Amino acid sequence: MDNNFIYLDQDSDRVPSVPLEQSEDFSSLHETLIPTSDSQPLASKSTEGEFLQTIEASQNMANRLLGLGSENYQAGRYEAALDLFRQAYSLYQAAQDDLGQGRSLSSIGLTFYSLKHYSKAIEYSQSALVFAHHTCDRPSAVIILSTLGNAYRHLKEPDRAIEYQLQSLALAKDVGDRSGEMAALNNLGLAYKAVSQYEQAISYEQQSLLIARELGAQQVEEQILKNLGNASYALGDYASAIDYYQQRLALARLLQDSRMEAQILRNLGNAYYAVEDYTRSIECGEQRLKATRKLDDWRGEEQSLGSIGVAYDALGDYPSAITYYEQRLEIARMRNDVRVEEQVLGNLKVACFAIGDYIKAADYTSQRQNLSRK
Repeated sequence: MDNNFIYLDQDSDRVPSVPLEQSEDFSSLHETLIPTSDSQPLASKSTEGEFLQTIEASQNMANRLLGLGSENYQAGRYEAALDLFRQAYSLYQAAQDDLGQGRSLSSIGLTFYSLKHYSKAIEYSQSALVFAHHTCDRPSAVIILSTLGNAYRHLKEPDRAIEYQLQSLALAKDVGDRSGEMAALNNLGLAYKAVSQYEQAISYEQQSLLIARELGAQQVEEQILKNLGNASYALGDYASAIDYYQQRLALARLLQDSRMEAQILRNLGNAYYAVEDYTRSIECGEQRLKATRKLDDWRGEEQSLGSIGVAYDALGDYPSAITYYEQRLEIARMRNDVRVEEQVLGNLKVACFAIGDYIKAADYTSQRQNLSRK
């Protein structure tokens, strides 16, 4: 497997948000298995020359399948990639090519990781690691160890996660793999963040960021800035979080990634809200609202309206808050989102009560009660 694979992990885009946002829902995915070790040779071995030609043909085909699998993986077509890697493994196995078997198993493990099948990712990565050690394929071992560390982190085994990432880091340094070193440092940061050791997490992430900038890897730099911002936010260091989010925002605009920009503006607005800079929180909310409407992202639009309303509420500007809450309520009803509708009716009740409009407050209270009864 080549180093074009992105095996640097990233933190969630979400930080504690006002108002509360829905959690992500990952649907279940079908698992695809590789062939068993009973696979038969693809051609007759009538003569030594024919046998060697068959082996060479199998290896060439396996190499092509591995390359096609990599292309599908990069494009996010994980199930297709998994099938191609499985076919490549079968051919390498028939050719008794240990190096090829190890690399195809490593690719399968990484693909299972991307499909969020973490136990399967560990199973295949462990098998790949045996081949990597046997063939002295140290570059592949860097990636395999990283995949293992990330998978164990998701399975809530932080000690093992840290252990494998440290091994990946040491090996990457030893073979001069700067990309591998960058990934291991970032992933160590995430492992330490998972056990609430935020200072240690930030230290590793900062080292990773330096390498990303050295390599000119802007998309990776964006991921690391997100991880640094989220770790700083979790630590309560909102000033640093804002700084990292601002750097990430500038990069997103440079890359002309509107969806990424909207995600950053959400986190940045939340960070400004946390330091009670409600005016800037509103500015971020307005920019995010514009971006989500451009993207036709109704969920993002609804959340942006809620965040702006809450910030106006905090400023004591209840009429403005009501304006945004009413727009959010309209979207919630149009999308039949009862949870959001109930939340917004509660916000409207409080805001109307605050400006002395008791009739409207009572009306929103009644609507909310009727909704709850339904």
